[in-house]
Amino acid sequence: MAVKEPQSGTQPTDDYLARRTLRSGTAGWVLLAGLGVSYVVSGDYSGWNFGLEQGGFGGLAIAAVLIAGMYLAMVLGMAEMSSALPAAGGGYTFARRALGPWGGFATGTAILIEYAIAPAAIATFIGAYVESLGLFGITDGWWVYLAVYAIFIGVHLAGVGEALKVMFVITAIALVGLVIFAIAAVPMFDVANLTDIEPTDAAGASSLLPMGYLGIWAAVPFAIWFFLAIEGVPLAAEEAKDPARNVPRGIIAAMAVLLVTAAAMLILVTGAGGAEAMQSSGNPLVEALGDSGAATVVNYIGLAGLVASFFSIMYAYSRQLFALSRAGYLPKSMSVVNSRKAPTLALIVPGVIGFALTFTGKGSMLLNMAVFGAALSYVLMMVSHIVLRRREPEMPRPYRTPGGTVTTGFALVVAALAVVATFLVDSQAALWCLAVFAAFLAYFGLYSRHRLVASSPDEEFAALADAERDLE
Repeated sequence: MAVKEPQSGTQPTDDYLARRTLRSGTAGWVLLAGLGVSYVVSGDYSGWNFGLEQGGFGGLAIAAVLIAGMYLAMVLGMAEMSSALPAAGGGYTFARRALGPWGGFATGTAILIEYAIAPAAIATFIGAYVESLGLFGITDGWWVYLAVYAIFIGVHLAGVGEALKVMFVITAIALVGLVIFAIAAVPMFDVANLTDIEPTDAAGASSLLPMGYLGIWAAVPFAIWFFLAIEGVPLAAEEAKDPARNVPRGIIAAMAVLLVTAAAMLILVTGAGGAEAMQSSGNPLVEALGDSGAATVVNYIGLAGLVASFFSIMYAYSRQLFALSRAGYLPKSMSVVNSRKAPTLALIVPGVIGFALTFTGKGSMLLNMAVFGAALSYVLMMVSHIVLRRREPEMPRPYRTPGGTVTTGFALVVAALAVVATFLVDSQAALWCLAVFAAFLAYFGLYSRHRLVASSPDEEFAALADAERDLE
């Protein structure tokens, strides 16, 4: 029998929410930390090195330090908000409480753009690793793209507990691969390799900054690839054990690991392989080691790193789409779960879109598009933290951000600069993302804002806050 969907201002039926409930109590903080590293670890294996072409080693290194500071500040802010508002919407939930329906939807949409496009970029890197190994005689990447999308959507449909455990194992293997690379790369390290790109005539150009001062800014989107998607950890809040305690611990632990791996890969890959050779490589860790046994081992394990992020970001996009759909911001059919409590269409639809994007074959362009969505969402999330601190100072916060709004204010400024930087790298790709973002907002303004589900968790958080303010 068909279930009548609720309209704006009405209470959903019990059956409506029952068909849109995730499995709770699945993940502790260690699994959540593994999830955070899993989101990002592919960024150590490929993608970041395109920043060498934009800014040289010096430009990328300066950008990486700045971006690492931004992410650390942002993670500390998100740890606070996730402890206070543990729901599957993550950044969308925080912005909905702080900035209202428009701000919540804008944030959720920006995150969704990031998470739908990032797997497509990673798929192109997976294809490069597979082709370099000569596996199965594959010379055309689309077979690889189709296989990874089909297989890993299937695993996710089997349920979150199974998916998180698989992700944790793959991520552990990927980290071992980074250690093996580092051991093999240290004897090959040569300081001269860091600055072997010929300087241009740009302002401030030197051997360290071959593209001049502007190269630092242009390298920012690629520095973000070292940490992109760690903000997805709070999306697991409804499926975590004691989320108010474990989500902050998980995201902070993941960030600590990623700071170490980012610094190691930036220095060792460039120092072993040379900035000029690495700046356009689809598999830089392998090429940096040359023709050696270690290179072959890292190539195989590199696939694990790329698969880990591909796999986990699928989890992230499905939960973000699930939350927006359950609350009525996007079509409600997207949030219906299967018998294993996995949101079926929320996994499949972005997967189909991402697979279509892989046919561009342009990993660096897709990376820049994903960074546009990410940086825009960071701006809105940091604004949300500042607003909540000032408007709701008495909100229960099991974890509080060190430095408060000064910390998240720093992240806000850098994130805003990062949004602009995506236009410096590829203005056409950034404009396409902006057009998609505008289309989502038009859909909300003309249609879905009149059909929100009042008793979805994210809307309830906001309604309770409004009621408390009215009482005061």
